[in-house]
Amino acid sequence: MQATASLNHPAASTSVSDTYNYKIVRQFAVMTVVWGIVGMLVGVIIAAQLIWPDLTMGIPFLSYGRLRPLHTNAVIFAFGGSALFATSYYVVQRTCQTRLLSDGLAALTFWGWQVIIVLAAITLPLGFTSGKEYAELEWPIDILIAVVWVAYAIVFFGTIMKRRTQHIYVANWFYGAFIITVAVLHIVNSAAMPAEVLKSYSAYSGVQDAMIQWWYGHNAVGFFLTAGFLGIMYYFVPKQAERPVYSYRLSVVHFWALIFTYMWAGPHHLHYTALPDWAQSLGMIFSLVLLAPSWGGMINGIMTLSGAWHKLRDDPILKFLIVSLSFYGMSTFEGPMMSIKTVNSLAHYTDWVVGHVHSGALGWVAFISIGAMYYLIPRVFGLRQMYSVPLISLHFWIATLGVVLYIASMWIAGVMQGLMWRAVNTDGTLTYTFAESVKASYPYWTIRLIGGVMFFSGMLIMAYNVFKTVSAGKAYDAPIPQDLPAGSTPMPAFAKAASPAQGD
Repeated sequence: MQATASLNHPAASTSVSDTYNYKIVRQFAVMTVVWGIVGMLVGVIIAAQLIWPDLTMGIPFLSYGRLRPLHTNAVIFAFGGSALFATSYYVVQRTCQTRLLSDGLAALTFWGWQVIIVLAAITLPLGFTSGKEYAELEWPIDILIAVVWVAYAIVFFGTIMKRRTQHIYVANWFYGAFIITVAVLHIVNSAAMPAEVLKSYSAYSGVQDAMIQWWYGHNAVGFFLTAGFLGIMYYFVPKQAERPVYSYRLSVVHFWALIFTYMWAGPHHLHYTALPDWAQSLGMIFSLVLLAPSWGGMINGIMTLSGAWHKLRDDPILKFLIVSLSFYGMSTFEGPMMSIKTVNSLAHYTDWVVGHVHSGALGWVAFISIGAMYYLIPRVFGLRQMYSVPLISLHFWIATLGVVLYIASMWIAGVMQGLMWRAVNTDGTLTYTFAESVKASYPYWTIRLIGGVMFFSGMLIMAYNVFKTVSAGKAYDAPIPQDLPAGSTPMPAFAKAASPAQGD
């Protein structure tokens, strides 16, 4: 394929202080692709291990139990985290029309985050773990995470404080909520008593430990994997569609409703446990209420295409962004439904949960991250577009089919497992042994593996496209508009509703 990208930006003759800091964006954007490949490769390996248990020949650090937390940490914090760093640094500068508060602190967040990821990749396969879901890293690494996160908060909020715009665009509200809440969640849940250099014991015990863990666990989903990526949605969907946000008022209502409601939903992970029944029910109720703000955000994003639906025919980047919202809507309907106690009694501990998680992780988080990277990368390397648009389209269709195969197989397997586990004979004995449910799951695990391999193949296509794009470009830092005094710029044009008929 011939390269379709060409230089589009004038050479900047301005000083560093008069340009945006795109270096940090370039670094995180490239590592988003790298860690995406690593995390999803590990996911493919552990999916294959369920079909061929002896695949890694009994090597301890390649066992399923060691690789599974490595997979979740790599996909969530390495891939997803790098995407959030890259986009938030890009968006906060562009919408505030000012350079980042501190280039040095921004560089600290990049190198610190990469060190954390490498330490995770070393310690988790070696078996050093706290045993907490999504918070497996041991106490020295937890301290490093807190240090990097504080630096991140200083850079982000400091940039907002020195903005040259009057308005704080809504994407920055979502990024800000994500940064503050993740800091609180991490510090509280990671409180522990160190016993050795890489061994500690939780500061909490029993059901209190479980409740704090799932207050953290569900809000890691709610803020790291939802609020932060909604910040991506509210900037990149309007920009790529070249349309204003469908309803800016709805985006503000969506923000406040979402961040209030999400905080209370964690107990639905602990149905039928020692957690008091009232707490379980409270978590279920707030999970059901959560459907309203979640769908409000999905509708706001999709309806931003009003008057521009034709763009979906020819724009694969827009396909990634809009289909991600469809998966977001599906996942945020499925989650509240699964929190209902009677549904949960069938779904819990089954592959239905795995299907639900990956419809959000692959369909929502990965798709919107990929779309944002395809928008972002050529711009920070001084190019008009990616090396090959047809390759973006190929990536989209392979990834979409892979996600559908993955989640559909897991839904079917999960419902089947739940029904087999609860089936009883007339004399009260179990109809099926657990081994029989495992055997019945093999065909669906095979389909899941095929879907995962397809998604991983899409990431390899993306890596090639990014490599060719970066090779054709060069480091570019866009100049900051200098024609407006500080604090005078109104709301960004793409944030305003086009007309009252479009929902505002």
